[in-house]
Amino acid sequence: MSEQVGFVTMGQAKSVEGELPTIGVGLIGYAFMGKAHVNGYKKMPYIFWPPAAIPKLIAIAGRNEAAVSEAARRYGFEGYYTDWRQMMSDPRIQIVDNSGPNNLHAEPSIAAAEAGKHVLCEKPLGRTAAEAKAMLAAVNKAGVKHLCAFNYRFVPAVRLARQLIEQGALGRIYHFRARYLQEWIADPSFAMVWRLKKAVAGSGALGDLGSHIIDLARFLVGEPTAVNALTKTFVKERPTPEGGRDVVDVDDAFISLFEFENGAIGTLEASRFCLGRKNHNTFEINGSKGSISFNLERLNELQVHLPGQALKETAAGFTDVLVTEASHPYWNVWWPHGHIIGWEHTFVHEINHFVDAIVNKKPVEPYAATFEDGYRNAVICDAIVASAESHGSQVPIKY
Repeated sequence: MSEQVGFVTMGQAKSVEGELPTIGVGLIGYAFMGKAHVNGYKKMPYIFWPPAAIPKLIAIAGRNEAAVSEAARRYGFEGYYTDWRQMMSDPRIQIVDNSGPNNLHAEPSIAAAEAGKHVLCEKPLGRTAAEAKAMLAAVNKAGVKHLCAFNYRFVPAVRLARQLIEQGALGRIYHFRARYLQEWIADPSFAMVWRLKKAVAGSGALGDLGSHIIDLARFLVGEPTAVNALTKTFVKERPTPEGGRDVVDVDDAFISLFEFENGAIGTLEASRFCLGRKNHNTFEINGSKGSISFNLERLNELQVHLPGQALKETAAGFTDVLVTEASHPYWNVWWPHGHIIGWEHTFVHEINHFVDAIVNKKPVEPYAATFEDGYRNAVICDAIVASAESHGSQVPIKY
């Protein structure tokens, strides 16, 4: 007797249950962020089951044919393009995911919108506010869905912080302070990379790290109205891979003071010269009824101090909340409580949110960042630069 009696092939099963819809994805860029995004597309369907649609990896674009063909094979794309412009006319692609370097954010994203494709673009949206504004205008004119990939909005603990604020648990917000600190370029002998060139990156620690905490400030506290800031470049020249020397023309660090519409005040700083700090993205919010504190390097935890609100009188300081309960944001799709998740899972949440918004015609905002948020973020970054150039004078933030 055959051992396969009663076996149903997946093809037969699909014909019984009905095919799930698919949505075609074209990816620009295949390095650090490209890998993170592909991981999200692949995991999303079986974590958020049944998905609004299954992402289908159609094509990846890159200039170096050997590298892009290898990336297509590695990640499982059906094919590749050596010119991103060719991707825009591919009818199989509905989402263009722009994970390229900052100088390749504007032109491909605008072209994708004009081709009627939905656009997911990495942060910072534009190198300047003017560039970001043109991108925003393009997606609005085309009527396509758009998302700027501020993935830290999709950390369960950060979303829980937002819920507590929305519920009024912290009362009136007085303070927001955030730091994003890394160490990876502190060695003066570290060779020149694109993130250290203004023409490509737009800015240094400001756009790379600072844009994240600026987004968290807006997401959690609200719109800022004015900023005072200083920037600093500690190492002004670096060796090139070819053996020469090149000028660093972006900031290595910035520090800033903010005023918010709701009367809160804040401090934000970022640096890539902090020895011992790997990916130290922290914020603390103090209100009239309590405080919360978060550290990305312990992203499954949220420190909470809510005196008199379901806490014992002896809990005079912060309580470390493990954000893994079934009632916590996103945890209904993951593991039993206490089984933690990681940085890469923020992209699973983000991509699911975007696909669901496209397929089911839902708004991307307010919980994900749109190109409007990316533009406002760029306005704030420009204001920080303007303040630093005027030796810390206050600059109003006008969108």
